[in-house]
Amino acid sequence: MDIQEIKQERQKWLTWKNIAPLRQALESLPDVTCNVVYGDVIKIKTDLPHEQILSTAKMMMPWRKGPFQVGDVFIDAEWKSNIKYNLIRKHFDLKDKKVADIGCNNGYYMFRMQEDEPKLLVGFDPSPLYKTQFDFINHFAKTDIVYELLGVEHLEFYEQKFDLIFCLGVLYHRSDPVSMLKSLYRGLESEGEVILDTFYIDGKEEMALCPKGSYSKIPNIYFVPTIVALKNWCLRAGFERFEVLETSVTDVGEQRKTEWIEGQSLEDFLDPKDVSKTVEGYPAPQRVYVRLVKKRKEKR
Repeated sequence: MDIQEIKQERQKWLTWKNIAPLRQALESLPDVTCNVVYGDVIKIKTDLPHEQILSTAKMMMPWRKGPFQVGDVFIDAEWKSNIKYNLIRKHFDLKDKKVADIGCNNGYYMFRMQEDEPKLLVGFDPSPLYKTQFDFINHFAKTDIVYELLGVEHLEFYEQKFDLIFCLGVLYHRSDPVSMLKSLYRGLESEGEVILDTFYIDGKEEMALCPKGSYSKIPNIYFVPTIVALKNWCLRAGFERFEVLETSVTDVGEQRKTEWIEGQSLEDFLDPKDVSKTVEGYPAPQRVYVRLVKKRKEKR
């Protein structure tokens, strides 16, 4: 099955039993012209009735990334994604570039990227729920962003190569991180770049934490490397340059429970007696942000 067949097949996911009512509510929204402000809060000014906006957005819970404001409805997502975006904003320029966001969730970062006027902006995420949240916001924003129900494993087969790829908070969910890094490498134009963030542990050794069951109550965390180990992975994947941009510690000011999610959040994932540890006893989550640069094509 080629990439176009995969894309067509995955469009059917939007008709799943749990997604179909959300799509119907989305389609019932009237076509409106709105003013959009792409700041820390994605603000959409519209005269659409409060109850229609609220009921439609609530159907699409949980909202993980944000915040958004549609009319007078404030979608206070679990993550204050503006904190991460503002942390890395000074490290890139997207103007006239072909850009991809891998694991784009509901597109918060891509909406923020509109200010930079990229030539092309494509989001990759296989979740039909997050695609529907994106479509809800884009119903009002009316951007040219392309959202593909694809994963990182499809990137190298995609019809477009990219100048810059964002991959934020995905690597630790992959059981073969080097293979994923190779997929990112193959999705780039010559001399293209990746902005990557992932969990890391302190240490000068070339090693990684391999959680037995869960890490911070997240079951699909496979490896949490030292920065040295992460660098080795990236070099093995073929990248020519590895540059640490920032490091940060996630706290409850950035990730927390709100009325727009279901279930637990960071405060439930940390040891209540020692927030420097997870409930499993591992080092608490901290992130490293790096720039990876692809090798130039060799001249023959």
